[in-house]
Amino acid sequence: MSVDSATVRRVAKLARIAVSEEDVTAMEGELNAILGFVEQLSEVDVSGVEPMTSVIPMAMKKREDVVTDGEKADDVVANAPASEDHFFMVPKVVE
Repeated sequence: MSVDSATVRRVAKLARIAVSEEDVTAMEGELNAILGFVEQLSEVDVSGVEPMTSVIPMAMKKREDVVTDGEKADDVVANAPASEDHFFMVPKVVE
């Protein structure tokens, strides 16, 4: 795929980037170089390679999925000006 100056202007408009007319030719060359590199990547044979999330095989850190109340109710309301039964007490603002 080759990028022409009209495509460069359209991409710049979509990206909301101000590109002057003298920079259009430079951007055209840069975009063509990027697309050429991507085309080179498609030539690599990866048929026997498994997808992986890391270069080092490792197991994901997991914790047991249990429902708890957090056991921190006292810590949460410790700095509240007023609390009752682990709830914040606030003055009534709607009559």
